[in-house]
Amino acid sequence: MSKELVINSTSGKVEIALLENGQLVELHRDQGSNGYAVGDIFLGRVRKVLPSLNAAFVDVGHERDAFLHYLDLGPHYRTQQRYAKRVMQGKQPVPDLGNFTKDPEIDKKGKIKDEVSASQLVLVQVAKEPISSKGPRLTAEVTLPGRYIVLVPFSDKVSLSGRIKSETERKRLKRLMMSIRPPGFGIIIRTVAEDKGAADLHTDLEDLVKRWGEMHKKLRNAKPGKRVLGELNKTNAVLRDVLTSDCTSIRVNDERIGDEIKTYLQGIRSDKGDIVKVSRDRDLFNTLSIHRQIKAAFGKQVNLKSGAYLIIEQTEAMHVIDVNSGGRKAGAKDQEENALQTNLECCKEIARVLRLRDMGGIICIDFIDMAKREHNKELLTALKEAMKSDKAKHNILAPSRFGVVEMTRQRVRPVAEVKTSEKCPTCDGTGNVQASILITDSIESAIHQITSKGSHQRLTVMLHPIIEAYVKQGWWNNLHRQWQRNYGIKLHIESNSSMELLESHFYNNDGEEIEVNPRSTP
Repeated sequence: MSKELVINSTSGKVEIALLENGQLVELHRDQGSNGYAVGDIFLGRVRKVLPSLNAAFVDVGHERDAFLHYLDLGPHYRTQQRYAKRVMQGKQPVPDLGNFTKDPEIDKKGKIKDEVSASQLVLVQVAKEPISSKGPRLTAEVTLPGRYIVLVPFSDKVSLSGRIKSETERKRLKRLMMSIRPPGFGIIIRTVAEDKGAADLHTDLEDLVKRWGEMHKKLRNAKPGKRVLGELNKTNAVLRDVLTSDCTSIRVNDERIGDEIKTYLQGIRSDKGDIVKVSRDRDLFNTLSIHRQIKAAFGKQVNLKSGAYLIIEQTEAMHVIDVNSGGRKAGAKDQEENALQTNLECCKEIARVLRLRDMGGIICIDFIDMAKREHNKELLTALKEAMKSDKAKHNILAPSRFGVVEMTRQRVRPVAEVKTSEKCPTCDGTGNVQASILITDSIESAIHQITSKGSHQRLTVMLHPIIEAYVKQGWWNNLHRQWQRNYGIKLHIESNSSMELLESHFYNNDGEEIEVNPRSTP
């Protein structure tokens, strides 16, 4: 299976798509402004301790207090708190943990009021991003994830990913990490570390120890509610987590990001620098038809090539998925066999959609009813197999007597949302129809507004393909050439199928978007 990473930079935001055999399986967006990403470390102040919930609310600067449960304090909570306090007081001048004495581990069945008090300062890490009306979910067990390993301060254990099956490789990795593990730090070996050499693992470890040193330095002058150490930007974080040996191509349309990726690959001693390809396309997602895949997978109805389809509904408590055979061409001898084939086909698509939308919490899947017990067992096996590539923790129950499969999937970020319905081109979603609105008049008015300032000799106009075709119809006396003659400017008309029908964007010669005052257009 080949993997391709497509990084699309448009209008100040970065979108990252992971394709497997040309099919979209993951979508990430880097808005560059999320201050509460999973992995960010904050110095928080306890606002309230709730013994009834065995938890506390902590102020980390978010509009809503973050939630910290007793079970998320971690076994070395007391040691970490004492270390942080000594750093802030200037009594811990070095970040090393080799000579730092440890306190006894806290009781797993203890009470939070015995460990945490109101107004206390705590060093915490974001475990779940703010979702809906809830603030971030926190953990006090701070860890630093790297490419091949995860650094665990105040621990002395070396553990391995359960996905590394070879006993010989497990022993090799554990023996290697035990020999280079810095005193006072534990290590979790990630799946991608399998078959990696000592040099790669040692370099990754050094980078993480250096990040711990950066956190130590910033903690000295940290203020409550402020971030002490941020996670990597989304692009590097995705590279760290999904870049494997079967990744065959990385396409990007921004030279700066392309250079950053090459630098990152050199930093992890990867020989994959030649797979990075920088494109001149303004919108890579449009060029590679990824927008089409996004809109097909994020709607209420998700269609399969066979004619079967899924109906996906989101409620406050759960997600509900209904499986329908639709216009599927039956290749089975009877209804039972047809139901089985449809259900098995939908398993792969359901696993892909869950991963793509990053859907979490409780998920109920209403498969087509099957009478035979062996068919229900086959369905459960197929769903578990399809979910194996999903890194999020999940648990799947056997189909109920009504054919409903219940499952849970780890939720650490808000569910990805993509609008698959467009505004009415006539009323612009207001419900009020205005007669005699001409899109070409609006475009010409915007061109007049831009050229009246006299600072542009060349202009690129991005339109919906239908409007582009209308503007360029004919040869000599079309609107495109009329506007060029009337305003003495060279116009370049482009189209983007992901745009709404009456949407338009204007760019200068450097590719920067020009803001147009809508009140100046009819």
